[in-house]
Amino acid sequence: MEPGDAARPGSGRATGTPPPRLLLLPLLPLLLGWGLRVAAAASASSSGAAAEDSSAMEELATEKEAEESHRQDSVSLLTFILLLTLTILTIWLFKHRRVRFLHETGLAMIYGLIVGVILRYGTPATSGRDKSLSCTQEDRAFSTLLVNVSGKFFEYTLKGEISPGKINSVEQNDMLRKVTFDPEVFFNILLPPIIFHAGYSLKKRHFFRNLGSILAYAFLGTAVSCFIIGNLMYGVVKLMKIMGQLSDKFYYTDCLFFGAIISATDPVTVLAIFNELHADVDLYALLFGESVLNDAVAIVLSSSIVAYQPAGLNTHAFDAAAFFKSVGIFLGIFSGSFTMGAVTGVVTALVTKFTKLHCFPLLETALFFLMSWSTFLLAEACGFTGVVAVLFCGITQAHYTYNNLSVESRSRTKQLFEVLHFLAENFIFSYMGLALFTFQKHVFSPIFIIGAFVAIFLGRAAHIYPLSFFLNLGRRHKIGWNFQHMMMFSGLRGAMAFALAIRDTASYARQMMFTTTLLIVFFTVWIIGGGTTPMLSWLNIRVGVDPDQDPPPNNDSFQVLQGDGPDSARGNRTKQESAWIFRLWYSFDHNYLKPILTHSGPPLTTTLPAWCGLLARCLTSPQVYDNQEPLREEDSDFILTEGDLTLTYGDSTVTANGSSSSHTASTSLEGSRRTKSNSEEVLERDLGMGDQKVSSRGTRLVFPLEDNA
Repeated sequence: MEPGDAARPGSGRATGTPPPRLLLLPLLPLLLGWGLRVAAAASASSSGAAAEDSSAMEELATEKEAEESHRQDSVSLLTFILLLTLTILTIWLFKHRRVRFLHETGLAMIYGLIVGVILRYGTPATSGRDKSLSCTQEDRAFSTLLVNVSGKFFEYTLKGEISPGKINSVEQNDMLRKVTFDPEVFFNILLPPIIFHAGYSLKKRHFFRNLGSILAYAFLGTAVSCFIIGNLMYGVVKLMKIMGQLSDKFYYTDCLFFGAIISATDPVTVLAIFNELHADVDLYALLFGESVLNDAVAIVLSSSIVAYQPAGLNTHAFDAAAFFKSVGIFLGIFSGSFTMGAVTGVVTALVTKFTKLHCFPLLETALFFLMSWSTFLLAEACGFTGVVAVLFCGITQAHYTYNNLSVESRSRTKQLFEVLHFLAENFIFSYMGLALFTFQKHVFSPIFIIGAFVAIFLGRAAHIYPLSFFLNLGRRHKIGWNFQHMMMFSGLRGAMAFALAIRDTASYARQMMFTTTLLIVFFTVWIIGGGTTPMLSWLNIRVGVDPDQDPPPNNDSFQVLQGDGPDSARGNRTKQESAWIFRLWYSFDHNYLKPILTHSGPPLTTTLPAWCGLLARCLTSPQVYDNQEPLREEDSDFILTEGDLTLTYGDSTVTANGSSSSHTASTSLEGSRRTKSNSEEVLERDLGMGDQKVSSRGTRLVFPLEDNA
């Protein structure tokens, strides 16, 4: 508006008043700030709601994933239970039809193979991997990894190494991963009942009768087999390298490790057929005793080979100091494990003797079970070998603790570990069949596999025949050629070799060992196990033998020729001589250990010196004083020493050295007239040869007993 102009009518405002928009200019910054705050609040509110929705979705997805994982775990366990159920039903059918060409373990493997094929090729693959993350700055793999994803930390555990050529072909089937068990499951859960049952059910009479030969086969034979197989396989590896068939490192120590694990024999199929047909008891004892101790030696030997660490840059070269250190580790681990197992058995025996647990059989059985199983875990936790510890714990429990248990607990413990042994063993063999298709790190090498079969055959031959020759030099009852051939034939591989092989499959060499071990177990169980019955017939080995029956006489043995009188014939059957090692230990055990640890044996007041009277009265069980005769074990082994046997029939006495005299029925020691110790009296009474009248008079000829050292 120009100056001097008059106001227009109807303008509604006075001359010189500023317009309203100019009046709002000072308030504009305030209004703008308030609007921005409102917008920011609205944005924050919407983003918070979105974040809450996202968190809720993540929690829901996590719950669904956990539920799906639980379902898959249930399905995988149900699969194995159904496998065992089907195996049991088929075993019943085979026993009903008297089919012996296939053992229950072979059946379990076949069913495992069928299920493995279905899971591998009949189930859809699911992708659980989005992309690979590179950590080029790290020079080693971590067992546990924490990953920061948008401020949230996630924990990942190491599953193993994948070769670059197979990174795109990794099977992403969740079900296959679920049925692949952690190797520690086999060692901590499945192996203890198998090994403990072997020791707890050991028939001591036949075992100690052949103790010297069993120890030679188990210790010296396993070491010989290990080094022969290891050196032969090292030659095979060198051949593979020349032919370009070796894609990664394979050291000499790896070959020795393979020799150690594959030397663990498991003739479960052969022994089951022996037991069913009642084959020769000495052959059964040799095979069973060797396999029981052989497993323990193999696992300690493999641990010693792993511990072999030469000084210097080349950690796989021969080093005398490292070699002797490994030998020391072997002796230390074995002796420590043996001591731990025996001590646990002794502690259990003392607890069951000096408490009233026998009044509560359920508590007694539960304590026995827990103490026995804890031996394995205690040994592993202390750096020893649980297999050795639980084996000798089982032997100690059977020798001492078993006598203190109530009748109900004796039956329960026997049946409990027998069932656990059966289920665990068949579970492992089922998993073997399953693992052939579900294991994702197989390395099949035809040259290595064929070489392994040849090596174990030669190793077994070098193990059996030379040792048998040297053992026969000191044995009166020789190990015949038919026995040697049967022992050579019975060198099956089984649960222990598989468990040792699957325990470490991180490297290329260990993966090849595992695959080869699996195929060797299949072949030996199916082919060799199935040929056991024809081999027994072909080698003319006795079957249908009474376990208490003595072997037939030969030039180096002698027998008792019975005259008339069936009652005396049954009551005066002589027993074979036990190994000299056991004879040295028997008197000490009977006079001191049995009275201290059990309710049997002579009172300690009669065996300990007079100045130990108070201690003897405290340690001797009241049952010993109450009973006229000491309690007797069901599986106890009673021994006779050569030259110490004198039998009286009627009015004539015939001794082992040919001397005779006429007096009343009695038993005396050759060469001297001395008072018998309590252990000798119990020994003769249990053998039916003590001071007793024989109602039927007849001629009895007593010849020297056999020595099965």
